[in-house]
Amino acid sequence: MTEPLATDPAAVVERLRATFRTGRTKPLAWRLDQLAALRAMLTEQSDAFLAALRADLGKGAAEAYRTEVAFTVNELDHTVKHLAGWLEPRPAAVPDAFRPAEARVVRDPLGTVLIIAPWNYPLQLALAPLVGALAAGNTAVVKPSELAPATSAAIARLLPRYLDPQAVAVVEGAVPETTALLEQRFDHIFYTGNGAVGRIVMAAAARHLTPVTLELGGKSPVVVDPGVDLAVTAQRIVRGKFLNAGQTCVAPDYVLAVGDTAAGLEAELAAAVRAAHGEDPAADPEYGRIVNERHFDRLTGLLGEGRVVIGGGHDRAARYLAPTVLADVPPSAPVMREEIFGPVLPIVTVPDLDAAIAFVNEREKPLALYAFTDSEDTKRRLTEETSSGALVFGLPVSHLAVPELPFGGVGESGMGRYHGEYSLDTFSHTKAVLDKPLG
Repeated sequence: MTEPLATDPAAVVERLRATFRTGRTKPLAWRLDQLAALRAMLTEQSDAFLAALRADLGKGAAEAYRTEVAFTVNELDHTVKHLAGWLEPRPAAVPDAFRPAEARVVRDPLGTVLIIAPWNYPLQLALAPLVGALAAGNTAVVKPSELAPATSAAIARLLPRYLDPQAVAVVEGAVPETTALLEQRFDHIFYTGNGAVGRIVMAAAARHLTPVTLELGGKSPVVVDPGVDLAVTAQRIVRGKFLNAGQTCVAPDYVLAVGDTAAGLEAELAAAVRAAHGEDPAADPEYGRIVNERHFDRLTGLLGEGRVVIGGGHDRAARYLAPTVLADVPPSAPVMREEIFGPVLPIVTVPDLDAAIAFVNEREKPLALYAFTDSEDTKRRLTEETSSGALVFGLPVSHLAVPELPFGGVGESGMGRYHGEYSLDTFSHTKAVLDKPLG
């Protein structure tokens, strides 16, 4: 029996390539129309998406709307507001030897791109890259995560109703479908997920010399300096760490407590968890669940070392793991060897800033480095002496919501960047044009 066109990767890609060759995706009007349609889908179908996110990850409506729907709408609005200006050719100076002549830089769409989304923010991380792909004038295949099946189904059902079905396609499925997609030739592949699969994506892309953006993860540290307001610090760490039950690529992964800050910070973190989620976080409708039993088992297996400051409770049947803070954690503990990606926060004590910087630099470069400090010298040293995808002082995770900041990793935490104009750069070819008169 012949496989339907909609699920045959080769046929899907060829259909989108044929559309791109007609030139229909290049005019600004088409791009703005698609972005407006995407915005309409998010606003008109938000209830359907919120229900899907609740089914997949136990996300509360307020958190899901803020981090998945509203986040993407804000990205859309920023892009629509600035797109015409971003697409204006940029003049370039011409050396005297070539004058008279004119030079300019223009952005060309790449062609047909592939977006592979993860399960932790299955709506935002499928559609926010799509904003950039459409703004740049490309056709696109969106591959949602099979580990968030309700959200994947909602995207597959609704996206073709709003966007040009000859220019945007959704391919659902698991490893076989993703493997089949990666066998096709794309003009760019945008992958969000873990490093192991990132290597597979990059190897597949190499066969076609396809450029890639890899948004990966890593252990994002939080440096806490002596003398800071520990109550405010704890509140902000808790807000960033336990968002989406800790299943956030830029969530604080562990705390480096400098000097004598650990004891006071422990008490404030416990108080902040209770203030955010109550005495029984399992009863908090805004506190999410672990995506599946495999990840639940992995996370509970990390609880064997360290002293429990708060949390530790879990229920496998409900995929519930309480917000957990661990103290006296040795750097060699399993919880310190891999990205946690869940609601477990270890505290490691270091004697001074030199030791904190050395601790960070001895490990793979993180997707984000956070710090709470009142010292401008500490800020300078962390800026100059460490390498990370982003460096944020005072408010973990907040940099994602600043559309004029690039978002991306470095080294093991990824390559490439997006958000705002950086998304347009990612999904465009920056072309040099030189015009020398014949006279």
